[in-house]
Amino acid sequence: MLTALVLICSVALTPDLRDCTRYNATAVMRLPAEFANPATCFMQGQAYLAGTSIGRELGDNDRVKIVCARSEMVGGSIPRLTVE
Repeated sequence: MLTALVLICSVALTPDLRDCTRYNATAVMRLPAEFANPATCFMQGQAYLAGTSIGRELGDNDRVKIVCARSEMVGGSIPRLTVE
């Protein structure tokens, strides 16, 4: 299964989006669901971000990167978001 991580990175810190990681991102979100298909993981990551206040308040210097990783590799280092 795959877990989606949404990374928000600053262009000032990481001008090349490929260099954006969960360690240098200004915000990191872990979706509260797991996915079997990478395409679904990416689409749900984008949709989830769009529905959050962080997604609606992105600045001109913010860039978004969706990372779909094996759930067991993400582990407990990034807590899951709670669904309200």
